[in-house]
Amino acid sequence: MHFSARHVIFLPLILSATSMAFAAGKPEVVVDPSGLSPEVLKSVDAGISAVVRLADDQDGGEAERIRSRGRDAVISALATHGYFAPKVTLEVGEDVAGETWDIYIELGKVAKVASVENRFAGSIAGAQYAQRVDALKKNWGLPVGADFINARWSASKSTLLDDVMDRDFYLARMTHSQAVVNPETATVDTVTEVNSGPAVTLGNIEVIGLRRVPESLVRRYIRYKPGDPYVQDQLDDWQQALQSTNFFRGAFVSLKTPEGSGVYDLEQVELPVSVRVTEGPSRSIAGSLGVDDISGIRIEGLYTQNVVWGLPVIMETGAGFDFKSQRAFLDFTLPPNYDGSRDSFGVMARHSDIQNEDVTRFGLGWKRKREFKLDPESRVNYESNWGVLLAHDSIKRENEARFSLPTMVGTWDLLRRDLNDRYDPREGNLIALGLGAGMTLNKQQTFGRVGLRVQQWWPVGKRDVFTLRAEAGQVLGSKNTPIPDDFGYRTGGPRSIRGYKYNEFGRDTGNAIVGTRSLAVVGAQYMHYFDDRFGMSVFVDAGDAAPSFRDMKIALGYGVGAIVKTPAGPLSLDLAWGQRDRKLRLHFSLGVAF
Repeated sequence: MHFSARHVIFLPLILSATSMAFAAGKPEVVVDPSGLSPEVLKSVDAGISAVVRLADDQDGGEAERIRSRGRDAVISALATHGYFAPKVTLEVGEDVAGETWDIYIELGKVAKVASVENRFAGSIAGAQYAQRVDALKKNWGLPVGADFINARWSASKSTLLDDVMDRDFYLARMTHSQAVVNPETATVDTVTEVNSGPAVTLGNIEVIGLRRVPESLVRRYIRYKPGDPYVQDQLDDWQQALQSTNFFRGAFVSLKTPEGSGVYDLEQVELPVSVRVTEGPSRSIAGSLGVDDISGIRIEGLYTQNVVWGLPVIMETGAGFDFKSQRAFLDFTLPPNYDGSRDSFGVMARHSDIQNEDVTRFGLGWKRKREFKLDPESRVNYESNWGVLLAHDSIKRENEARFSLPTMVGTWDLLRRDLNDRYDPREGNLIALGLGAGMTLNKQQTFGRVGLRVQQWWPVGKRDVFTLRAEAGQVLGSKNTPIPDDFGYRTGGPRSIRGYKYNEFGRDTGNAIVGTRSLAVVGAQYMHYFDDRFGMSVFVDAGDAAPSFRDMKIALGYGVGAIVKTPAGPLSLDLAWGQRDRKLRLHFSLGVAF
């Protein structure tokens, strides 16, 4: 960057003062802040501080030179904020502590951008890229008439180069930039030149760092045809996908840069895709100990193996226990499909005893999960889940004989997220649609289900949040058709209707409460935060689960809560009054319900 000055005009201005004191043996510096913004004053303080540190233990001649350097440092600091013709006076005095410097500043006018010239060389200068060049010029961050601030000048150049490099031109570089200052008119003329180099296409893939994981896994994540155009976002997505797996602790995806400058004379060049990976541990064991108001103390253990029989397959097996349920499982997750979805297969065993219904299940299932965006530029993302489960349930309800229920169930769920933050939302919404269909294998009776959940967040002021949520569901089929324990609806407790027991509402069968056919729940909550971590809430919930919507008797719950923000989402401790039971209950939960 080059600055040139033609003439300087100084305008007098009287300012008031604040002080900045330094260690003994150094001058006390008083900088007059009148008319200076906090950003400008901060830069001036930083500049003069660096010079003052040199003033200790100097003789008279050296001290005079340092005073001159102090004034020059102030002038340089002002120039970074667009003031190229300031008047800076440094007056030297003495007090009982020693030498003093009183610095007075008359800013003058902030310089404005008078002209902009963005030049381009290389393949991007060809006719096929004319529209792209026009867009780059239009989006230049320091247009004519803008204040010439050094930080904005640097950012504009970086953004311009990044925008050229983001697509097609991996080898682009800025070959020239200049800002010519005219202090007399307080104007700046800017010039930039970017050489895009040749248009870059993708060549063969080169993988470095593999020991156990087969290269075929990397090729499932990184999919392209040699000759495809280079797009930086695509490389970033590949890198993120590799890093998000259990197979690798780290991954870096880039293009292999050619040696020599002769490549800039070419119109097009093909560069290999370089993938450097650091494999994750082949095996891991994890455990957790938790407690909640539903099941009491809960213990879980998980064993993970990343490569099974030499194949890029993740095996997970684990078990969990609490006072109301126990489960064990073995899952195998396959590498991603070409559309980004992932398949998993598994077996599981589970036992639960909730609301006097004892259920033992053995199951075999398949699941396909896919996360995607319809618009890459949008924050809206989607998650779809397909699943099929073959299950055998052994069910015992109080005062009833134990019976078996073999079923096959297929499900499809679609979740739409439009949130400013996935784990701590203040603004946006979540919408979840669930569909299911199944059949009893002993009597071939069919059944179905449809459900919808919605939640909306609105920011209030600097930290507060107001949220509304609603959920409705309906089981379809003959009333005489038995349905699996988790296919019907029960509600009550945290995340549903606070002030009541967990899953207190459903279909009464003697002393047991089992899943029923209709569900409707709504809730509203206002969250007030005292700072960036701690807050409180007030809330009201209402709803019921019943054989039909007409049979519902809406239960109301309301109360207050304490909130602590954590990396996993808000931790809530709620004290709620159940209007129907006329009882006070304590609930706690972690994270967002979706």
